[in-house]
Amino acid sequence: MGITELFNIANLFVLPFWILMIFLPKWKVTQKIMESYIPFIPLAGLYLYLFISSVTPENAEALSNPQLADIARFFGDETAAATGWVHFLVMDLFVGRYIYLAGVKTGIWTFHSLALCLFAGPLGLLSHIFTYWISLKMFSKDSNENTTADATAS
Repeated sequence: MGITELFNIANLFVLPFWILMIFLPKWKVTQKIMESYIPFIPLAGLYLYLFISSVTPENAEALSNPQLADIARFFGDETAAATGWVHFLVMDLFVGRYIYLAGVKTGIWTFHSLALCLFAGPLGLLSHIFTYWISLKMFSKDSNENTTADATAS
């Protein structure tokens, strides 16, 4: 199997997990699957294979003291680019899993953060952090108003 096929398989492999987290977050099957690390094993295995295939002694030396031009040359190779892309897929899915599990635990809305994470991982994480902070502020404010209203009514 060639690099292009492995690249395509990796892209398709992650989609069911994203669909489950984004569109079926409360389904018990989604929760069971996303509590597991098993989805990451095939992706990490593929990453290891691609990493070993793409790193040559010359690349390893250049990447040990990375310069932007060296990294650009490294990713100019299809195998190296596929390695980098699978790295993104693994890490974005891992961060998406974190966001999903945090949403399940806290009840905070995650649809938008997960969608962003699917396409731009760090922006999804940033969205989740802001959503979490805003939710805490709103919850704390509601909590304080309810406490004050309860005390006034007594």
